[in-house]
Amino acid sequence: MPTTTRPSRGVLLACAVVLAGCRTDATVPGPDPGAVGPAATVPATTSSAAPATPAPASTATDTPAPVTTVTTPPPSPTAGPTPAPVDTPTARAVTLPEPGARFEYQIGGPDAPADDTVVVVRDSTAAPTGRYDVCYVNGFQTQPSETDRLLRTEPELVLHHAGEPVRDDGWPDEVLYDLTRADLRARVLERVGKVVDGCAAAGFDAVEVDNLDSYTRSLGLIAPADTLAYVALLVERAHAAGLAFAQKNTAELTTEVRALGADLVVAEECREWEECDVYTSVYPVVLDVEYDRASFDAACAEQSDAVTRLPGLTVVLRDRDVSPRSAPGSVHAAC
Repeated sequence: MPTTTRPSRGVLLACAVVLAGCRTDATVPGPDPGAVGPAATVPATTSSAAPATPAPASTATDTPAPVTTVTTPPPSPTAGPTPAPVDTPTARAVTLPEPGARFEYQIGGPDAPADDTVVVVRDSTAAPTGRYDVCYVNGFQTQPSETDRLLRTEPELVLHHAGEPVRDDGWPDEVLYDLTRADLRARVLERVGKVVDGCAAAGFDAVEVDNLDSYTRSLGLIAPADTLAYVALLVERAHAAGLAFAQKNTAELTTEVRALGADLVVAEECREWEECDVYTSVYPVVLDVEYDRASFDAACAEQSDAVTRLPGLTVVLRDRDVSPRSAPGSVHAAC
């Protein structure tokens, strides 16, 4: 489900989603008419999974956001024999929005973006806007609508403890994928990868894969190394589809995830938790969502001061249900 913050860090928004779609948070190229400069090459993947059915085409007439072509850093080589050459598909160019570009966080439901909005994060089931669009994907846990079926048909892909599936305490209708073995990670990737491919087919520019921090809820069964091995597969899959890959939260793994080729960050409450500088120290673009007015105001004040300003950081204030503007209690603010 689209989420804002996981347990002990904030809130999520639950909404039904089909596996063939992507969440509303992600930014990637694809057919991006706003791209500038020659296309950059990113590592290709050997995956041959068919893309999911694309979301409905957007009817937006806004001018696409300015983007910058980037070259993603390759994963660090590992020791061992040199593999034989293989044919791999050519990856599409990956682009990023300009650092500091205005963005909107719309995973709770689509809205017409404000005129000065450059980046829009939406659920995979929503259509992209034609600006710089980021697609939200729940990649480390099941969607509520998929949990029961997966437990019936492929229970081995779900992490178990004492014979019971390991659930997210904050969202008990979501269970954790089992990422403890390479063969399981590959099978989970094929499920989630179809959603990623669907984001690309729909015309999104990037993908934000949520619940990177699921290992902290795994009762110690999933190690950080397991998580990072899976992230490497996700980054490769996204880049092969022409999508930039956004790290979602989990500041403690920032250096490692960036080294695997991640391109930007979608963070929640990084000012509240004093983590924004962790992200901006290694990423060129950091999109931060605050849910507390005082934290948002503090972040805006800091960003308006040349001494305290963090390069590449953009901050918005949202209600904890990330509701559309027409909903009661909806909050949308930017600085």
